[in-house]
Amino acid sequence: MTTVTNPVRFGVLGCADVAWRRTLPAFAESATATVTAVASRDKDKARRFADRFECETVLGYDALLDRSDIEAVYIPLPTGLHHEWCAKALRAGKHVLAEKPLATTHQQAAELAGLARETGLCLMENRMFVQHTQHDAVRKLVANGELGELRVFNSTMAFPPLSAQDVRYRPDLGGGALLDAGFYPLHAAMLFLAEPLEVLGANLRRDPVSGVDVRGSVLLRAGDGVTAHLTFGFEHSYRSHYELWGSRGRLTLERAFTPPPDFQPVIRVERQDGTEQITLPPSHQYRDTIDAFTTAVRDGVPLDAHLETAVRGAALMDAVRTVNQPLE
Repeated sequence: MTTVTNPVRFGVLGCADVAWRRTLPAFAESATATVTAVASRDKDKARRFADRFECETVLGYDALLDRSDIEAVYIPLPTGLHHEWCAKALRAGKHVLAEKPLATTHQQAAELAGLARETGLCLMENRMFVQHTQHDAVRKLVANGELGELRVFNSTMAFPPLSAQDVRYRPDLGGGALLDAGFYPLHAAMLFLAEPLEVLGANLRRDPVSGVDVRGSVLLRAGDGVTAHLTFGFEHSYRSHYELWGSRGRLTLERAFTPPPDFQPVIRVERQDGTEQITLPPSHQYRDTIDAFTTAVRDGVPLDAHLETAVRGAALMDAVRTVNQPLE
């Protein structure tokens, strides 16, 4: 694999909170990428970002896509705008790193994957948690038979209510807990369980004011019969975890999806004869995602497998909506 010697020049479409708190600080720490300009429809928002991250400002997203000095774009816009602006960016000849999920529906995700193949450009869903080395450690333990035969998978991603003005309460912008918090346990199930995954049951509770789903649970069955129970939402005390329960032991990982770069993960394995705790070194999943994307751009490596997972994830979310028995 080629070592990236010249940083990929990025433009940023939008001034989202996740870009301010997480992703652009990771860009600043990466040697493989540089943020050239940030675009917003609000001049003051763009200036705030430009001052902190030492880049130029552009008024309007189309104007940024017209720039010849931008090779790739990072899109932290609300989920409901991903399909439109990912497609425009690809057609403008830009590689695209988009916040998760890639799109609101399977059809939209499949269209974007097809457009990336057609244009020969890199398109990546910012599924940053899979870059963390803790999940490789878990997979090795499972593969080595430390848990015996897998029986059950459980996972949760939930946190307290958001500000009433948060875009995740906007149905017209792709809001809701399933697309946001639910993304993590669904993709964790895809990471560890055998395909195909079938949705046996689902419950989504909709907020009567905003109209978006604010919490939910899903029951899955994997291709080998393993079952999974997933929980997510905006109405809980914080938890981010998964658990693999087998015939010989049970493995639990807390802070599974959004650990800070300096956090040392602890894998807890419980067996009949005792409990083992395995402390792992920190891993910078935000920066590592950027570096994986820029390496693919510079090496000209298609991201077909990554996009196939994104499309399957979108199909799974569609299935959850179809099976959903609403919570009142």
